[in-house]
Amino acid sequence: MKPTRAAVLLGLLLTTALTPGCKDFLDKDPLGTTTQDNLFKDPTNAVQAINAVYDVAAWDQGPKWGDPSGQYVAQTYEWMFGDLMTDDSEKGGSSPSDFGPLIELKTWNIPPSNQTVTTLWVHSFTGIARANTVINNIDAGTIDGALKSRLKGEALFLRAYFYFNLVKGFGGVPLFEKSVTPTEAPNVTRATIAQTYAFIEKDLKAAAALLPEKNAAAAADLGRATKGAANGYLARAIMYQLGTVNGNNHTWQEVYDITSTIISSTQYSLYPNYAAIHQDVGENSSESLFEIQFASDNNTYGPISIGTTNNIFQNNRKTWGYGFNNPTQNLVDEFEANDPRKEVTIIKNNDIVLGILNPVDITQNATGYFNRKAAIIAPNAPESGPQNIRKLRYADILLMKAEAAAQLSRPAEAITLVNQVRARARMSTRPPGTTLGSMSYDPTNAPANTLPDLVGLSGSALLNAIWHERRVEFAEESLRFWDLVRTGRYLAVLPADVRARAMSHIATETSVNPTPLLPISLNDAQTWKLPQNPGYN
Repeated sequence: MKPTRAAVLLGLLLTTALTPGCKDFLDKDPLGTTTQDNLFKDPTNAVQAINAVYDVAAWDQGPKWGDPSGQYVAQTYEWMFGDLMTDDSEKGGSSPSDFGPLIELKTWNIPPSNQTVTTLWVHSFTGIARANTVINNIDAGTIDGALKSRLKGEALFLRAYFYFNLVKGFGGVPLFEKSVTPTEAPNVTRATIAQTYAFIEKDLKAAAALLPEKNAAAAADLGRATKGAANGYLARAIMYQLGTVNGNNHTWQEVYDITSTIISSTQYSLYPNYAAIHQDVGENSSESLFEIQFASDNNTYGPISIGTTNNIFQNNRKTWGYGFNNPTQNLVDEFEANDPRKEVTIIKNNDIVLGILNPVDITQNATGYFNRKAAIIAPNAPESGPQNIRKLRYADILLMKAEAAAQLSRPAEAITLVNQVRARARMSTRPPGTTLGSMSYDPTNAPANTLPDLVGLSGSALLNAIWHERRVEFAEESLRFWDLVRTGRYLAVLPADVRARAMSHIATETSVNPTPLLPISLNDAQTWKLPQNPGYN
């Protein structure tokens, strides 16, 4: 289901006005013969329409193609928020001053004009607009009913996916169920955080009812949203609310029940070798509930590229990367002795990575480490890395259920779930290519007592063990920020001056734990007349 050039160009037709700046673009007659009136009368065009929504989920670079009006927006990757804004990562790059918007994020000194934040906002609402085109027009189409249901389910899932990214970062946002014209834009209103989450939950539940299970999907559709993906994101959204703004009065029993449904579906299992999860062989594996799809070609920046720039930004500057998102010593120290996941996650000086020597130049690195999970062999074009980005893994379902079980005073069940994750980790090989010129998976030769099973834990000790397991299992996978915020530990890991700035941006809605928010994009805060988040001018 990799987006095709036709799908991406079709997306220009699908993107509907969300800001007055799009008016000139929208006033032009559609190119070609495909319009919204006939789009869903042809199965090929209908599939291209949903592919254009997936395409936005894959946008991680900015120059002009993320915004139909041609405005520049900068690169954005989830690690810039999920890892960089925490104790797991430092900025890195060529120097301390490299990439100013990331410095602003890391220090919570974020103006509303921050380009990375603006890109998250612009790309998300572009995806929502495209999803709405599918949702609002497909029922009237004449394509096969089963295909129609599946594509509508995918569109509902993706709209929820984009809104989930928005609410985590910005709090309550405008909720669009249909196209918004330029004349309507000034009258846009901002929903509360609880209302935004309720909207997301509604979409995910509707998507789960329409989507097939993973094993029922055709081979050609591998990587598309499934029932498991919708339910997994529903569990994640509820779990996040439980620790932040729980205006919808959720309970841990709901997380427990949803994750139990996913587990009992028998659609998923832990991939046997942890070291291979982020390699080609691990893409769309038994462990994958949802991942963003990429492939490699000879194209660079622009809408025709089917690759990602995620890798070049995180790879070693001494090989072919830009050197950002450097793991911290604090993260390295979190791993238990001989945990194979540490070497799979961390590159240190003169490690051999994918058969290539990786010296670390500390003048172009903030910590002495790089993220091995993002390491790939240089692609045909540096901007078209082929590595899929894993967004939701089965290990997360197990650990979400474990946390729910712990909160529901079922410690024995929680321990059993955590031990499944630990057992897989202890059986991991070394990462591929730890011998010069080789791509083999060598054994770790770890001692027999590596990662022993948890026993006899309960209460806060058990929760701390689960949170530890989440940190090392998903290290450098962009979950750390959200885990810290929802568990009330975020502010404590920040330096005092950064903490003070973050505290000036806490959501004003009644919150279980302090929830700092990003600034709303300056252009839309002004043109939509939206109230800005706390502490931003």
